[in-house]
Amino acid sequence: MLQELVTLAVAAGAAGAVYAAAAARVVKQYERGVVFRLGRLRGTVRPPGLAMIVPGVDRLRRVNMQIVTLPIPAQEGITRDNVTVRVDAVVYFKVVDPAAAVVNVEDYRFAVSQMAQTSLRSIIGKSDLDDLLSNREKLNQGLELMIDSPAIGWGVQIDRVEIKDVSLPESMKRSMARQAEADRERRARIINADAELQASKKLAEAAQQMSETPSALQLRLLQTIVAVAAEKNSTLVLPFPVELLRFLERAQQTPPGQLPG
Repeated sequence: MLQELVTLAVAAGAAGAVYAAAAARVVKQYERGVVFRLGRLRGTVRPPGLAMIVPGVDRLRRVNMQIVTLPIPAQEGITRDNVTVRVDAVVYFKVVDPAAAVVNVEDYRFAVSQMAQTSLRSIIGKSDLDDLLSNREKLNQGLELMIDSPAIGWGVQIDRVEIKDVSLPESMKRSMARQAEADRERRARIINADAELQASKKLAEAAQQMSETPSALQLRLLQTIVAVAAEKNSTLVLPFPVELLRFLERAQQTPPGQLPG
């Protein structure tokens, strides 16, 4: 009798161990467990750790709660100013409601990917080329709102959307290069003309000042000779101002002790 009881206890223990092994499930720290019992959703989402289910009756589905990086394939479209471009982007999202992500949508990753591609093509058609190239932050926010609106019902939250690259046709690249070159040349000419204007004003002021004091011409001439002679040239060709000749002529006609007028 005792031997039969021991045998039953061992059998019961073995059956319990097998049942526990079949019923035990491990949910990782970055996951949540959604349990279906006979096809119906159980109300409580299982937290990380050891989760027990009824073998053969319950089915546990693990849902990843980490932020997912989903690249959006390059989409080709025509901008509002009739330029053909190819734009690719990347979406960062995470699951915030595991039960809704499992029940409300068949494959939330695929759904987010398709919605992102559709929204990206819509953004391309509503934007100008200059906005795609220089105002990406505003477009990223608009794209995020367009994707996040339907994703709320899927238990998914869009964390961020970034436009990675905008590809232009070669003809458009050449046109933009010519436009940028012409704009740089225009600015260079304006700066050069402004410098010439300022220099001419200064030269006019200097000429007027020298005309009031003829001796300044002689000093300027001597300064120029000193500057050229510093180069150790053997030949020096220097224009001789007529005003200096007139000054010397008046100096000869002026009586001694009086400065020429």
